[in-house]
Amino acid sequence: MNKDEKLRRLSTGIPGLDEILGGGMLKERAYLVRGGPGTGKTTFCAHFAKAGIDRGESVAWVTLSEPPGRVKESTSAIGLDLSKVTFLDLTPGPAFFRDQKSYDIFPPEEVESAPLAAKIRDVVEKTKPTRIVVDSVSQLQFLSSTPQNFHKQLLSLLAYLTSNHATVLLTSEASPQAPDDEVQFLVDGVVELEVSANDRHLRVKKWRGSEHSAGWHSYQITRTGLQVFPRLDPQREPREFPLELISSGIPALDELLQGGISRGTITLISGPSGVGKTTLGLQFMKEAASRGERSVVFHFEEARRTIIGRGERVNIPISQMLEQGSLELKRIEPLQFSADQFAHMVREEVEQRGTKMVMIDSVAGYRLSLRGNDLGASLHALTQYLGNKGVTTLVCAEVEKITGDFQITEVGISYLADNIIFMRYFEAGGQLRKAIGVLKKRLSDFEKSVREIEITRYGIKVGQPLTSFSGILTGTPEFRGSSS
Repeated sequence: MNKDEKLRRLSTGIPGLDEILGGGMLKERAYLVRGGPGTGKTTFCAHFAKAGIDRGESVAWVTLSEPPGRVKESTSAIGLDLSKVTFLDLTPGPAFFRDQKSYDIFPPEEVESAPLAAKIRDVVEKTKPTRIVVDSVSQLQFLSSTPQNFHKQLLSLLAYLTSNHATVLLTSEASPQAPDDEVQFLVDGVVELEVSANDRHLRVKKWRGSEHSAGWHSYQITRTGLQVFPRLDPQREPREFPLELISSGIPALDELLQGGISRGTITLISGPSGVGKTTLGLQFMKEAASRGERSVVFHFEEARRTIIGRGERVNIPISQMLEQGSLELKRIEPLQFSADQFAHMVREEVEQRGTKMVMIDSVAGYRLSLRGNDLGASLHALTQYLGNKGVTTLVCAEVEKITGDFQITEVGISYLADNIIFMRYFEAGGQLRKAIGVLKKRLSDFEKSVREIEITRYGIKVGQPLTSFSGILTGTPEFRGSSS
């Protein structure tokens, strides 16, 4: 976005939302935020108002549904101080009920519309606000006897406010009793908030004069207000990076990979529980640390101390890597984060901390965080984004069967991988042993043999090709030569 375009924009003050809106709201336009009770409409408006106050702007708030004191109290609890906002209180006070006011002779719009308009004009002329909140426009609708009158009154109100150099933010309840179709038609932009059983989502239904990110995006209401997690764009700001091979630090494994894995690719490490998938991924990160690069493990199942202890026992100095900042272990509670929230965390690591290698451990845990979203589509967007940023991605995929029919994943995502490394158990001579091989390497050739792998206190040891056995991938191989 160029400098002139930025000058035409007003920030919403909501983390993540301006990115979706193409930079923010266009000045001197009217916008609508709509949603049911509890979706966060007033909090949305509070961010918008506070952003104006922080910029030294004059901000007015016309409230028809909640007294100003209550608005200030609830927003102050999440750190949004609206004490410098000019409030116009048009809510019915206790006197309305006490005096039993009613409109038996004149229709309500003839009794209240003129005083209401005069009060709004008075606030605008006195404070000259650059931002105005009207919460909620649904209450204005009740004062009009016909949709035609409401359309005319709202059109006139918006024209008056925007012609006085104000950017207007309206709210509506979007209920069957007070449909807001007319409002959506008249405003320049519509943001819709929705709460489901598992998550909160918003989408931009309309945004005149500006590009925006379509579709649904996750958001949360936290102790500091609203935070939006834009849905990941896999093509976001791709950059050039060297097509170099990344060594594992294990000569025999590099032989299997004919030099290593290529930077910016996605590697799927497949195998049953306990076979060593995480340890193998940490080995690549150990080698990255020796090059001065930062890596992050997003782990869904295992505790942090378990990963640290395991690494230390096999000569991977995780504690030292953590102290140096070359490695970060991030424990993810799957049911507490949506796919958009998780993608936001990954983006922060890449764009703010310069992370070069990411491991997702494992697919099963990541799948839980999707809350019904498509696994293939979400993982595709995430891994493609990382690839476009030159980040090398390792994804651990667990298969349930220890022996038997060979299987890469149980969720059909192997097509996403540039490289596939498989690890298997096999039984030979009354012992349970482990094998490793490469099934796919998109950017170059690879060794087609299967080798034995051992994880010892001295590190990972990969042996010579298991030429004396056949049927290793079934888990019960046949011995066909001298002992290996």
